[in-house]
Amino acid sequence: MALQFLARLRRSGRPTPDAMTLAEHIGELRTRVLIATAAVLAGGIAAFVLYQPIIDFLQHPYCQVTGPRHCTFYVTAPLQGLSVRMKVATYGGLFLGSPIILWELWRFITPGLNRKEKRYLIPFVLASVLLFAFGVALAYVIFPHAMQFLDSIGGPSLRQIYSPTSYLSLVLALMALFGVAFEFPLVLVGLELVGLVQPRTLAHGRRWAFVIIVAGAAIFTPSGDPFSMLALAVPLYVFYELAIVIGRLLAR
Repeated sequence: MALQFLARLRRSGRPTPDAMTLAEHIGELRTRVLIATAAVLAGGIAAFVLYQPIIDFLQHPYCQVTGPRHCTFYVTAPLQGLSVRMKVATYGGLFLGSPIILWELWRFITPGLNRKEKRYLIPFVLASVLLFAFGVALAYVIFPHAMQFLDSIGGPSLRQIYSPTSYLSLVLALMALFGVAFEFPLVLVGLELVGLVQPRTLAHGRRWAFVIIVAGAAIFTPSGDPFSMLALAVPLYVFYELAIVIGRLLAR
C-alpha cells in the first residue's frame, strides 16, 4: 500500500516526503496555512452576516435566568457595538473554519506518517472535533447555573446590568475552556501511543491527578462558580480513567 501511495504521488507530480526539500516543505506549509486562513475569513464573514441569530443564541442562557423582558444588554461606548460584532465574527470564523484547519493539518502531516500512525490519525481528528463540540455544548448548558450564582453572590442590594462585551467575554471564554479541556483524554492516549507515558504510571498517579484536575478547574474556570468547576472537573477525571483503560487495550 505504501508503494502504491508513493506511486500515486509520483504520477501526480507531487514530491514524496523523502524527496521534498526544505523549501518545498515550507512552500506546502504556506499553501496549507493560506487555505486555512481563507476558511477562517470566510467563516468570519458568515458569522458577521449572521450576527443577530448568533448573539440571540449566546444571549439565551442569560434570558433563562432573568426572563426575556429583562435580559437586554446595555452599550456604554460608541464603538462597543462594532467591537461586539467583530468579536462574534472572530470566534465564529475560528469555529466554522476549524474543520478546514484540521483537514489541511491532516493533509500536511499524513505523507510523513507510517501506516500505523495513519490508522490512528482519522479517529483522533474525529474524536477531537466531537470532544471539543461536547465541551462547548456542556458549557452552554451549565452557563445559566453560573449566571444564577453570579447574580446571587453579591446579595440583594446589587442589580446587575451587563454590557455585551463583558457577557460575551465570559460565555465565550467558558465555552472555549471546556472545549479545549475536553481534548485532555486525546493528549493522554497520544502520549501512551508514542510510549512517553505508560497506563500503569497513570494508574499509580490517579490520586495526584484528581487533586491537580480539581485545582485546575478551580483556578481556570472563568465564572468561578462551584457548579461550573464540578462540571469541568468530573468529566476530566472520568476521561483520565478512560485514558488508562484505552491505553491498556492498545498495549495488547
